Amino acid sequence: MKEKELINPLSARDTDRIIEMAWEDRTPFDAIEAQFGLAEPEVIVLMRRSLKPASWRRWRARVQGRSTKHALKASEQMHRFKSDRQRAISGNKISKR
Repeated sequence: MKEKELINPLSARDTDRIIEMAWEDRTPFDAIEAQFGLAEPEVIVLMRRSLKPASWRRWRARVQGRSTKHALKASEQMHRFKSDRQRAISGNKISKR
């Protein structure tokens, strides 16, 4: 993706969620593409625009060495888009203090 504008621009909430998913080790780029329609190169461009230069370099170094971020390299046992603990977290069962 070369500096092209998206047909449907992402909301701030969607952008934050994509960045969060990109930082997660076990979330493959295929999951981001399935949910938001952004392929891996588009996610890389989004991350480069959104992160500070040092954070960008740290993220790229981390992602390039990860087999779990790429579905073809991931183990065959991993077929889920979310963590086992995600329901408890998103269910907001922890009382606010």
